[in-house]
Amino acid sequence: MTKLFATRWALVATMMLLATPAISAQDDGAPPPSKPGKPINAGEVLSGELNTMKVRDVKNVGKRVAMYQITSEPRRLPPPSGLCNLETGPETFQLVPSGDAQAAQLKTFAGKEISVKVDEIACASDPGQMSEAVITKWSLIKKQ
Repeated sequence: MTKLFATRWALVATMMLLATPAISAQDDGAPPPSKPGKPINAGEVLSGELNTMKVRDVKNVGKRVAMYQITSEPRRLPPPSGLCNLETGPETFQLVPSGDAQAAQLKTFAGKEISVKVDEIACASDPGQMSEAVITKWSLIKKQ
């Protein structure tokens, strides 16, 4: 019985000795921390892929509504929001349509690259928001 225990113990010890250098070698190759994204202010253009998701409406419990989100490079928001408690700034931006016309306009561009002129932007703060930042006032820029 002790011979079996000693054999298993030796096997585990050998595996640990072989695995430890491999683990430490992986840590050395880690990329350096990312730099914060470039700033975005009111009146500037944000470009990226438009995603559509169905989420449960917080106000009308149970009702599913479309949510639109642009995925872009990391951006810093104007003060006081800054980096939205992120290392590089937000990469996902929720577009809040001001009415049915803007919602219909976004629906046609789902899955495509779009550009919007940002008028009001802030960090996400409400429960149920799926993005890191929220653009409440915006206008779609037509591609030529």
